Amino acid sequence: MPFFEKVLVANRGEIACRILRTCRDLGLATVAVYSDADADEPHVKLADEAVRIGPAPVRESYLDIEAVMRAARLTGAQAVHPGYGFLSENADFAEAVRDEGLVFIGPRAETIRSMGSKAGARTLMASHGVPIVPGYSGLDQSDDAMVEAAAGIGFPVLIKASAGGGGKGMSIVRSVDEMAPALAQARRVAHAAFGDATLLLERYVESPRHVEVQIFGDTHGDAVHLFERECSVQRRFQKIVEESPSPAPTLTPALREALCEAGVTAARAMGYEGAGTVEFLLDPQGRFYFLEVNTRLQVEHPVTEMVTGLDLVRLQILVAQGMSLRALLPEVRQTGHAIEVRLYAEDPENDFLPATGHLLEWAPPAGPGLRFDTGIAVGSRVDIWYDPLLAKVIAWGPTRAEAILRLAGALRGLGVQGVRTNRAFLQAVLAHPAFQAGDTHTHFIADHFPPASRHFPVAAESVHAAAIAAALVDATTRRRTNPHVPAVRPGFRLHAEATQTALFDAPGGEVRVEYAATPGGRWRARVGADAWQSARLEAAPEAGPAAWRLTLDARTRVFHVLAEGDTRGVRGPDFTLRLVERPRFPEAELAAVHGGCVAPMPGRVVQVLVEAGAEVGPGTPLVILEAMKMEQTLTASGPATVDRVCFAAGDRVEAGAVLLELTPIA
Repeated sequence: MPFFEKVLVANRGEIACRILRTCRDLGLATVAVYSDADADEPHVKLADEAVRIGPAPVRESYLDIEAVMRAARLTGAQAVHPGYGFLSENADFAEAVRDEGLVFIGPRAETIRSMGSKAGARTLMASHGVPIVPGYSGLDQSDDAMVEAAAGIGFPVLIKASAGGGGKGMSIVRSVDEMAPALAQARRVAHAAFGDATLLLERYVESPRHVEVQIFGDTHGDAVHLFERECSVQRRFQKIVEESPSPAPTLTPALREALCEAGVTAARAMGYEGAGTVEFLLDPQGRFYFLEVNTRLQVEHPVTEMVTGLDLVRLQILVAQGMSLRALLPEVRQTGHAIEVRLYAEDPENDFLPATGHLLEWAPPAGPGLRFDTGIAVGSRVDIWYDPLLAKVIAWGPTRAEAILRLAGALRGLGVQGVRTNRAFLQAVLAHPAFQAGDTHTHFIADHFPPASRHFPVAAESVHAAAIAAALVDATTRRRTNPHVPAVRPGFRLHAEATQTALFDAPGGEVRVEYAATPGGRWRARVGADAWQSARLEAAPEAGPAAWRLTLDARTRVFHVLAEGDTRGVRGPDFTLRLVERPRFPEAELAAVHGGCVAPMPGRVVQVLVEAGAEVGPGTPLVILEAMKMEQTLTASGPATVDRVCFAAGDRVEAGAVLLELTPIA
């Protein structure tokens, strides 16, 4: 029986923190690894020891097998937990760990290798009677072979990276003409993300549900399921809402049992050890088809934990120690309903592009049935190197309706500032009648939240109140902290009351706040041509270090106001705003570039598709930009001539950088 007392966690962020906490609860010593970009992040501080494994790029740090193994040797770690992502489904890594005489907390290398090829997985499952979607997984990967196979399968088809997951290298193709560019992009993304450009094709099932079964196997030949999860609400084939049990009306008790038993059949076919997930498509008629096996812990495992009361990381560790599932799981029950949402640093209004910055505030609320899994803290940097997941927010309730209410309340009460997030979008999803009715499928976002609808403006009254709060907090803070300011109320003048002005750029346009001190420690304030309001501002330390209680006329609210340079982050009871203070005497602005293709986010130039002197038309692809494991093709907005190419493939660029200079053609 293997025995170990020190575990190295070969990951970062949320999942590293999650694993480290369970290891600590079990009395195990822990080792974290980190890149230069993560030296001050929470997972490094949570471990007993930490080892630097390289610079920020993942291929030079978290994907560097030898660097991780050196860290294990240096610290005397006896076991390695890979988490999810990075090396978690890399058979060579699992083999290297075991060749070193260490315990890999996960399935055997040969299992990972067999399931790492989606093509091989399909073949194995079909041979054991698990239903599969018609498709192509042949050795001939040429465009001609793929096009011929697609025609035989019938459009639309789904192109998938054979070696990966998370929606990377995946695209829907609806005609022969779309095949060549889609194949090129899928190969490029697959190679960058997984080091393997092999692709497969599947018939694209319209409007299915994505339902998966949590499986567990031990070293004694036993395998069980821990019920199902539904993960249908997705963007770019990546899950953002997950729940258990599935609310699908077609998933009758008999069908649910058949689905879960298919998961167990798959586990036994693989001789599976540890935690894994068998993913299925459930069509509107109630038929299910095998998709793939994730030979690791899933991002969404907390919803299973919430409805079963189990700690899946604990089970992984104990199974890796040689314990049997019969001893660990004498009886498993599913109680209540759990839902998880993924809070990302991204902009739903701009096609969910990743956002960067560093956190000024992170204050998750507490409450019954709530759980926040995260690896961030105030000051954490969100940059281009890694997935922009900030946290997983999970709520449990005796019923689905109660779980939704708790989850919506948790998002509303969450304090997060400093980087743009998808919080408002997640709140809108939870509030949508179709979601509340359980009417979800993989096209849910496309059907109910097309791009034009992903705008969630804050009411003008709230923007005005937030700007007043920011202006009065600034004035109060200046008076208290600047020794050169006399101890009199701001704006004091002999024989008169002086009015001061603050100008902010806010969503929706400029906000002009006028304010003046009045007797009794009060103020009067207004925005633009609005009526003057009486105002009172008090610190509210019970609500947090940056909390202020503002009363405007008869309404009192608590605002959290955080300042960074000329930026003011203001969080109210049901909104968060970013205000930028305008200088009262602005410097002359630099002349703008006449025309150009501008980077919408920091990233790396993958390919420049045009040359200087070329004439382009509306929609012409210009540059492919990659950031946070995602590619974006930038296109021309109208007819133009390319005057200058400013960057080359491989160059790093910042948000707002002019990639191409263009002259519009009238």
